[in-house]
Amino acid sequence: MRPPHILCGMTRVLVVPGYQNSGPGHWQTLWEQENPDYIRVEQDDWEHPTCDAWVSRLDEAVNASEEEVVLVAHSLGAITVVRWAAAHVGPVRAALLVAPADVENLPDYPFESFTPVPLAPLPFEAFVVGSITDPYVSIERARAFAGAWRAVFIDAGDAGHINVDSGHGPWDQGELLLAGLLPGTPGSDDPTVVIA
Repeated sequence: MRPPHILCGMTRVLVVPGYQNSGPGHWQTLWEQENPDYIRVEQDDWEHPTCDAWVSRLDEAVNASEEEVVLVAHSLGAITVVRWAAAHVGPVRAALLVAPADVENLPDYPFESFTPVPLAPLPFEAFVVGSITDPYVSIERARAFAGAWRAVFIDAGDAGHINVDSGHGPWDQGELLLAGLLPGTPGSDDPTVVIA
C-alpha cells in the first residue's frame, strides 16, 4: 500500500538528481509526478558535472524559495547538497540523502571536481540511506559519511544503488523517510524511521 500524498504546507521540496539525471521510472521523477509542488533542481550538463556549476544551481533554487526547503537528493546529488552546505547558507530545514556517491573512489566517472567529500556536520537535520550492495558507495563509507555529517543513518539492506536498475520505482519506504523530515506529516516527530 502506498503512503498517502505528502502535503508540505509551508515547506518546499527540492529534488536533487545525480549524474545523468533521474529518468522516467526513477523514484525522484515519480514523486514529482505525484506531488506537483516538488521542484527539480535542473543542471545545464548532466553528463559532464562540475561541482561549482551544480552547487551554484542548487544555491539558486534554495534561495529562490519563499518557504523552508527540504532537499531530496540521490547519488551525486547528495554530494552536491553536502558541498553546498559547506560553503552556503539558505532556508534548508532538512535533507534526505540517498546513496551518496563515493566520488573519491570512482575514478571511471567525471566526479573529480566534487572531491574531497566534506566531512563537517551538516547545519540541518538529515537522513542518509545506504545499501550493502551499492556499487557506487560501500555501506561502510555511507555510514561514515552519515556519522561525519551528524545525520541519521538508515541501512536499506540489499537495495543496490536505490534506483531503477536496482528495482526501485516509486520507493514507498523513501516516502516514509521523507515524511519524517517534513513538518505536520506522519512520522515527522519520530527521527528513528527504519526501512524494513
